[in-house]
Amino acid sequence: MSNLPEFDTQRPYDMVERFARRVFTRGNKTHLHDLVSFEDGHYRAIFEADYFILQPEKTEPSKSQWNTLKKHIKRIDRRTFIFKKNGTTDEGRYWIDFGFFDDD
Repeated sequence: MSNLPEFDTQRPYDMVERFARRVFTRGNKTHLHDLVSFEDGHYRAIFEADYFILQPEKTEPSKSQWNTLKKHIKRIDRRTFIFKKNGTTDEGRYWIDFGFFDDD
């Protein structure tokens, strides 16, 4: 992970949580389950599986759906760095890691 940028560690957690809630809200429902912060300034958003609307024959979101989510995140805050790896929790939720570029 040495190729990662320096992340903004001064951004208040509640501000990042509001950002994540905005990302994972559709209509009046938020799909954000939890937001985990790491010492290096990056975060893991854990969100409900029903955030993705799957085709009846599919059990997992497509690569295109993940890419659309990443584009949505960047549209909300263009200073967001999004990790390539994402995944599923043992409880059947999804996660994605992100951080905010340090402006200094």
